[in-house]
Amino acid sequence: MPAKPSEDLESIARSGGTLRRMAARVPTYLTDLRENPAWLPMFVLARTMPGRRAHWWTARKVSEAPLASGSMFGNINPRQAADELRTHGIFTGLNLPPEIHKEILKFGYETPCFGNFDRRNEFLASEHADAEKRFNRSIISGHHFERVLNCKAAVAVQQDPLLPAIARHYLGGEAKLITTRTWWSFPTMTATDADLSRASFKFHFDLDDWRMLKFFFYLNDVGSDAGPHVYVRGSHKRRRLKHQLTLVVGHPAEEVLAFYGKDQAITVTGAAGTGFVEDPFGFHMGTLAKREPRFMMEIGFGVSKPSQRRFHGEPVIRG
Repeated sequence: MPAKPSEDLESIARSGGTLRRMAARVPTYLTDLRENPAWLPMFVLARTMPGRRAHWWTARKVSEAPLASGSMFGNINPRQAADELRTHGIFTGLNLPPEIHKEILKFGYETPCFGNFDRRNEFLASEHADAEKRFNRSIISGHHFERVLNCKAAVAVQQDPLLPAIARHYLGGEAKLITTRTWWSFPTMTATDADLSRASFKFHFDLDDWRMLKFFFYLNDVGSDAGPHVYVRGSHKRRRLKHQLTLVVGHPAEEVLAFYGKDQAITVTGAAGTGFVEDPFGFHMGTLAKREPRFMMEIGFGVSKPSQRRFHGEPVIRG
């Protein structure tokens, strides 16, 4: 029997204790700090509502203007989308044309991905079960990193004029593209009950920038068993004091829903091509893929300089 490999960041994030998870992220934090010293005040203050509100006051206003060219998403008004985002934190109704999401899905099957954020674990999505045996570990996700830029359809979505228009109306005139990524979420038979429990029921918020907006697209059909995305409406603009004064961004579902309201949690399911945009400071989670894999694309906008050392947020893994 092969020796058990060293744990990857995904495994630690899903099964380790708070201190262990934070320790695993230290190399990434130090890299961010060396590259951009302005990262530290953001990391400390952007989790607080006063800090975020102060930064929102610096947003440059955007004048009303028609889109420079036609959008693949049809006649969606970016200002109205931004208004709904301000109210609820999420806007749905962004549907990819069939030829676009089919081409990206084809890319997802034909292009090797990296399991659990680790470039040492490379495999095709169709080889997931064999990859778990080969690498002797459960593999819950598979990311393509910079390879997504080889997919013309993915780049076409990234460059569609509607996305930056919505981002500018919501984030301000400083809004810029900072992330483009595709990844698989896999059902796995090798994870422990503790892994499954923690992966399924942990809401979190993103703390990558002072102000962010993320567009998500399902590239295959996503029902209740394929790991649908869940978002807590309104949690982007009010925050329990306990959730501001903690170093961790993940919290148990029952704790989050008890404060923000169970009726505010929206589960997004849909056919291939279904898209939505959200303020990721609101509590959200990708639930566990139980029976079917989920293939997803994210395009993110922010207001700060993106990391140049790693591909769009790829973690630094020690050793």
